[in-house]
Amino acid sequence: MATSWNEKVTEFLTCVICQELYTDPCTLKCDHTFCRKCVTAYIQTRPDAVQSKTIPCSFCRQDTKVPDPSRPVKEWAGQIKPSIIIQGLIDTQAGDTTEDTNAKCCTLCGQLGETTPGTSWCPDCEVTLCERCVKMHRASPLSCDHELCDLSEEVKVKKRHKVFCHEHKDKKVEYLCKDCNKSLCQSCCVVYHRKCDSVVTINSQVERMKSELAMRRNILQTKCHGKSKRIERHKLKIHKIKDDKVALEEQIHLNANKVIEYIRLKEKKLLDELDEITDRHIIQTHADVKLEEIEMQMYRQHCEFIDQALISDCEMDLYDAYQAWESGPVELGVRDTDTADTRRIDDVRFTPDVDSILDDLQLWEIDVTYRDGLQWSPVLFHTTDAATEDDQVTHGMFDTTTLYVDGIQIVVVTDWENTCVKSFWTRNNHRHHSRLPLDAPPWGITKLTEIQVMVTLPHSHQIVTVEVAPYLLLLSTITTSKGYFSLAVLSPSSLAAGGSACVDILDMSGDVLRSVTTHNNETLFTYPAYMCVNNKGNILVSDWGKTSVTCVTSEGDVVWRYAPTGGKALSIPAGISTTKKGDIMVVDKDAETMIQLKETGEYVSDVLTSQDGINQPLSLCIDKHDSVLVTCGREIKTFILT
Repeated sequence: MATSWNEKVTEFLTCVICQELYTDPCTLKCDHTFCRKCVTAYIQTRPDAVQSKTIPCSFCRQDTKVPDPSRPVKEWAGQIKPSIIIQGLIDTQAGDTTEDTNAKCCTLCGQLGETTPGTSWCPDCEVTLCERCVKMHRASPLSCDHELCDLSEEVKVKKRHKVFCHEHKDKKVEYLCKDCNKSLCQSCCVVYHRKCDSVVTINSQVERMKSELAMRRNILQTKCHGKSKRIERHKLKIHKIKDDKVALEEQIHLNANKVIEYIRLKEKKLLDELDEITDRHIIQTHADVKLEEIEMQMYRQHCEFIDQALISDCEMDLYDAYQAWESGPVELGVRDTDTADTRRIDDVRFTPDVDSILDDLQLWEIDVTYRDGLQWSPVLFHTTDAATEDDQVTHGMFDTTTLYVDGIQIVVVTDWENTCVKSFWTRNNHRHHSRLPLDAPPWGITKLTEIQVMVTLPHSHQIVTVEVAPYLLLLSTITTSKGYFSLAVLSPSSLAAGGSACVDILDMSGDVLRSVTTHNNETLFTYPAYMCVNNKGNILVSDWGKTSVTCVTSEGDVVWRYAPTGGKALSIPAGISTTKKGDIMVVDKDAETMIQLKETGEYVSDVLTSQDGINQPLSLCIDKHDSVLVTCGREIKTFILT
């Protein structure tokens, strides 16, 4: 069994080009993985790939764009993202243990031709050491901080995975440039990243990476749980579809039988009518035959009368015959005995009217409804109680956003009732919070940088900048000509702010660059309480007064407007945000729903309702993992979209 499993794993880790275990595996856009050297060799056999500046997949022929085609062709494959998971599987399979005979002997002594049993393993140097060499190893300044593994017992020692620089093949990756978000070797630091401000060692980022990976793992577990529920729902739906099919088949058969019965009745009625008409037609025709026979007999008699007159020697006989002819045609006397007004059948035909028959039957049709676009299915991840010990009122979280500082997610909310801004985060499984009192109640909040947010104070006509590190610190205050509620960052030098019946574009000092108020000579906004900026740079405005969602450009042009009526009409549209894919989420406070719109403003579905635990939702934000945070009174509920 183990051998079979290993063979399957080996087959999975084999490159289809060279038929060997992957060497520096990289994955193309089509998700097919190859050795990096094999990709480079394959490119060079395809002149069309060089011309189109793409990397073709040798398996499915799908092209992958080269990030920087200006570099030499032999370096194109080096720009493809490495497959870390597959490389890890290869390393695990190839060097998961050091149980072989050579590994149990001291590596250093072996280089001197001696065979000395090893007692320790250094994962950093990847060498086995005897007791004597252990002392030398610990005494060396270069290796004194290495953690050694004891080999005195039968234990499995995991080798440390090494990643080498793509630019400098013999150099290990040991650094991370946070400005460029790239892993570096020492040479890369010196050559390419001298001017970067945040170059750190990977070892120094271990705790941050662990924290973020742990959070991602929890998110993935939640998504798995959500997918499991969706799979169960899909399975139940399959059973329902099959049951519905049986029911529909019965209805179709029943309807068809009714139609068949109707046709049979129609057939009998037509046949009876045909019998009656045919019988009447035959009777009339028989009468015609009898009449014609009588007339024919009269013609014969008259002929005989004329014949006798012609051979008679008496002039009066000839005169009588002549007078009889002059008095009128013989048949008139006979025809007068028939009823002149009787309608007579001339012909009987059958003219089918299929269209009319089908209209009369009113046959059923199979009606299929479709849904357009991806429907998200949310799963509750966790709930944060936003109330703190200094609060006078335990509700009123009007707006929220999230930041990531050193791999820790920080949720920042504006607390209108308690006139403060709050931040919440979890570190080492302990919940922490910070509270920043303000001079006036805060409303809207938006992310400015990785560690800064901006907050509106509508009553005092101010916008403040707050540092989140993760404790809150007031950095600066700007005074505006109006009181603004909603706020969004358009660019490093401009803001979009929603006030009374307007959306203004501001510079960073608070001056109005332009104002958006009307469209087609009509007032566009009444109470634009919430807004955000989508991935195209357009402003999405959620308006309480107009009960609408409007998409406008930074120049003030209306792209689309969502203001449904009837059953889908909005009540109090509040918080609004977008996913990475461009889907728009809007919460409706009084309807207690979160609806999903397409990027073009078309309704998709109700994603969350009061049954999901959102009561009087006010604001929402979507973090970089596409998790949705909704404020409901004193609670912040986090949902994972699956």
